Amino acid sequence: MFNIDQRSSTPIYQQLVQEIKEAILRGVLQPGDKLPSVRDLASRLTINPNTIQKSYQELERQKVIETLRGKGTFVCLAYQAREDEEKMRELKENLRKTLVEAHYLGLDQKRIVKLVRQLMQELGIGEGLE
Repeated sequence: MFNIDQRSSTPIYQQLVQEIKEAILRGVLQPGDKLPSVRDLASRLTINPNTIQKSYQELERQKVIETLRGKGTFVCLAYQAREDEEKMRELKENLRKTLVEAHYLGLDQKRIVKLVRQLMQELGIGEGLE
C-alpha cells in the first residue's frame, strides 16, 4: 500500500505522511476511507508503531485525517487546503534545491515546465494548465 525507503535520508514518518497524502491525491484513498490501525500498519511495513503514530498525528494536525475514538482513523470528509507559513518556506527551499539540480542536469526552463506538467498530470492536479 505504501512504499517506505528505509535507506532514505528522509525520516520514515515523513515518508509515510507523503505517501498517504499522495494516495489521497491520486484517489487511491477517498474521503471517509478508513486507514489501517497503527499496529496493523506497523506490522505490514515492519516499522515501529510510534513512527506510524507520529505520521498519523502530523496528518491530523494538517487536518488530512481524523481519528474517531473506538472507530478508527479516516481520511477527512471535508479537507480544506490551507497555507502554512512553515510548510511554504520548506516547499520553496525544496523547489530551490530541485531547480538548482535541474540546472546542473542541463535542463532548460521549457523542459522543467514540461516535467512539472507531466508530474501534475500523473497526480491528477492542475487540470487545464496551459
